[in-house]
Amino acid sequence: MLTKLARLARIGVRGVVQGVGFRPFIYRLARDYGLKGWVRNTSGNVEIEVEGDEAKLNRFLEDIKTEAPPMSRIENIEVSFAAPKGYNDFKIVESLSREGHYQLVSPDIATCPDCKKEVFSSDDRRYGYAFTNCTNCGPRFTIIEDIPYDRPKTTMRSFKMCPRCQREYDDPVDRRFHAQPNACPECGPSLELVDSGGKPFECADVIKTASRLLKEGKILAVKGLGGFQLACDATSDEAVNNLRERKRRPSKPLAVMMGNVQEVERHCLVSPKERELLESPQAPIVLLRWKEGSDISKTIAPNLNYLGVMLPYTPLHHLLVQEVGLPLVMTSGNLSEEPIAKDNDEALRRLKGIADYFLLHNRDIYARYDDSVYMVEEGEARALRRARGYAPYPIFLPFKSKQILACGAEDKNTFCLTRDEHAFLSQHIGDMENEETLEHFENTIGLYKKLFRVEPEIIAYDMHPEYLATKYALEAGAKEGLKLVPVQHHHAHIVSCMVENNVREPVIGVAFDGTGYGSDGTIWGGEFLLTDWKGFRRVGHFDYVPLVGGAAAIKKPYRMALSYLYTLLGEDFDLEGLPLGEINPAELEIIKRQLKRKINSTPTSSAGRLFDAVSALVGVRGEIDYEAQAAIELEMLAPDEALVSESYPFSIDGEEGIGVVRLSELWSALVGDIRNQTPAPVISLKFHNTMAEITVKMCKLVSKESSIKRVALSGGVFQNRLLFRLTMAALQKEGFDVLTHRLVPPNDGGISLGQAVIANFYDGEERL
Repeated sequence: MLTKLARLARIGVRGVVQGVGFRPFIYRLARDYGLKGWVRNTSGNVEIEVEGDEAKLNRFLEDIKTEAPPMSRIENIEVSFAAPKGYNDFKIVESLSREGHYQLVSPDIATCPDCKKEVFSSDDRRYGYAFTNCTNCGPRFTIIEDIPYDRPKTTMRSFKMCPRCQREYDDPVDRRFHAQPNACPECGPSLELVDSGGKPFECADVIKTASRLLKEGKILAVKGLGGFQLACDATSDEAVNNLRERKRRPSKPLAVMMGNVQEVERHCLVSPKERELLESPQAPIVLLRWKEGSDISKTIAPNLNYLGVMLPYTPLHHLLVQEVGLPLVMTSGNLSEEPIAKDNDEALRRLKGIADYFLLHNRDIYARYDDSVYMVEEGEARALRRARGYAPYPIFLPFKSKQILACGAEDKNTFCLTRDEHAFLSQHIGDMENEETLEHFENTIGLYKKLFRVEPEIIAYDMHPEYLATKYALEAGAKEGLKLVPVQHHHAHIVSCMVENNVREPVIGVAFDGTGYGSDGTIWGGEFLLTDWKGFRRVGHFDYVPLVGGAAAIKKPYRMALSYLYTLLGEDFDLEGLPLGEINPAELEIIKRQLKRKINSTPTSSAGRLFDAVSALVGVRGEIDYEAQAAIELEMLAPDEALVSESYPFSIDGEEGIGVVRLSELWSALVGDIRNQTPAPVISLKFHNTMAEITVKMCKLVSKESSIKRVALSGGVFQNRLLFRLTMAALQKEGFDVLTHRLVPPNDGGISLGQAVIANFYDGEERL
C-alpha cells in the first residue's frame, strides 16, 4: 500500500546497459527496496518506471550509479517525478524499438570466473562446453545485427533454447536472464574438427584430438569470437617456422596464448599493471618483457625483447590451452595483409594452404574482430591496436558532434562515425592494400551506421590522393552529395591525442611517423605543429631528404641510409668501413643517379625513415619484411639502463619562419662512431637520446614564440618505448605538460578520431 510519501520516478539510463545484466540488476534492486513498476530496453536507452517510498527511491537511484553490473558503463541518468500509478509488482517488460534512436553496444568480453568454473566442473551441465556464457561475459558485438539487443537480432536466433536454458533466460534473478547467446550442449552451437579439405575428422572428443594434433606440431585454424586464429605449439621452432612460411610472415612477431598469469610469469616479466590488463575482462594481447631462459621459440619474435601475450578469453580457448598444456601461438587467421577470415567456408578456402586442420563451430560471426594489443608504459595501459574488448565502445567527445564519417588512413586503418557526444572508433580494419580489406572496411561502416543510427552529413579523409580510404571517401561523398573535408595526416594525429585528453586549447604537436602527405605535396613525418581542433601551423620539421625509389626505400632502409649520406655529406661520400659498403655496385650507381636527377625521389621529413636509415647504417637491418622492423630492432639493441648520456650533434635553423632540424652533423658523427667501432647498443642509445633532445629543443623554441607549454605526442614512432620515456621525461623536466595516448593508438589506428573532430569544426578557413 502506497504511503503519503510515495512518488513515481521515470528514469532513463544511457550507456552500455544492454547485454550486460542491467535489467535483472534493476529488477533485483527494485525488489530489494520493495518498489513497484517496470524496466525495459529501448533502441536508445533503458527505461525504468518505479514508484514507492521517497527515501527508498532515493537509495534506489543512488545504487543504480554505484552498484551497476561490472560490464555496464553508465553515461548519464535522467530522472523525472510524477504521481504514483499504483503498480502491484515490478516487471521486466518487452523491449521497445524507436525509429532513429540508438544504444551503445557492449564489446565482446572474456569468460567470467563463474562461467569458467562451470566449464571445468565435472558435475555441471556445461562441463567442457565451449560456448558457455552469461550476462557478464561472452560474445556481444560480433553477433549483433541490429538493436535493441535481443536474440532475434543476433546470429544466435537459429538456436532454439532447451527448457532449462529458457528457464535461465526468463528468470530475472538468474545471471543468464536475457543473456542473448545463452546455450548449453543440448541446444547450442557445437564444435567440429575437419581436415584441410573440409572432411570431418572422426573423433570421440574434439578438444582432446585438436590438442593432440597441436602437440604433434600441426597447425590448426581455430574459429574464435571475431574470426579464425591460427594456432600451433609456441615452444616448437619447427611448428612456428612452418606457420611463418605458409602464412607468408617471415619475421613479424606472433602472439602467444598462455593458460594463466603464473605461466606467463615463467616466460615474461609482469608488472602489477600488466597483470591487471592481462586478467581484465577485455583480455588484450599485452607486450611483456621476455625473460632469458624462456622455452618459447625465439622465432616467435625474432630479435625482439618483448613478447605479445594474452590469456584465454573464451571457453574454447580455456579448454584447448589446458588440454594442450603448452603455450600456443594464436595469430590472425589470414594470409599476410589480408583481413581475418570469419566464416567456415571462407576459412576453408582462404586458409587451406596454411592450416592442417580446422576447429570449426556453427555459431555465425557477424562482425570481424581482431585481438587488441596494448602495452604498459609510464604506469599507463596504452592502446597499440584497439579491437576486441574495446570497440565499438565510443570515445566520449567534450562537445555535441555533427554526424560525420572519418575514413582514416591507409595503414592500420580504422574509421570513425560521430553523433552527439559519441565518437564510434571502429575496431582495427587493417592495411588498406587490397580489395578484401576494402570490402571489410565498407561492410563494417555499414554495420556501424545501422547500429548507431548515423547518417553522415560530412565525410573526412586523408589528403593522400592514393589511399584507398581517400578514394572511397571521394566516391561516397560525390555519390551521396555530402560535404567532403580533407584533413592533413599529422594534424589528425595531434587532434586525436588532444581530444582523448579533453584538451581544446592550442598545443605544440609533435608528430613522428613514417609517412604522411604534407600540405606542400612532400612526405612529412618529423613534424612540429601549433595545433588546435580547427587548424594547424607547421612550425618545425626534420631535414628533407629524398625518398629514393619511393616505396622501395621503405622496404629497403639501406636506400634511406644512402639518401641521408649522399644528401647531407656529399654525393662523393665514401662508404668504406660501413656495413653499406656491401651493396651491389650496379644498384648503388642507380641510387646515385636517382638522387642526382631527382627521379622517383619525393622529399621526406619522416622520423620513421630516419630511424630506418640509422638502423641500416649501423648494420642492424638493411631490408625489412614488416613495417618498422628496422627501427624496432634498433630500439631493442639499446641498453635497458641509461648507461650512456651522450648524444649526437644537430642544429636548428629557420627557413621561411619554420624551424628545420639539420642532421648533417648527426650523420657525420654516426659515421665516425661506426668507423671507430663504437658498439651498436651505444650508438642506438645515443641516437635515441638525440631524438629526445631535438624534440625538447624545438618545443622550447616554439614555446618561446607562442607561450604554449603543453605538448601532444603522437604518431607511430612513439610506440618506441625508449624514445617515449626519454622524450616524456625530458619535456616534463623543462616544465611542459605532456599529452599522450592511452585510449586510442598513437599510430594510424587513431587518425580517424582526429579527422572526425577536425571535420566537425571545419569552415574552410585556415587557422593558426
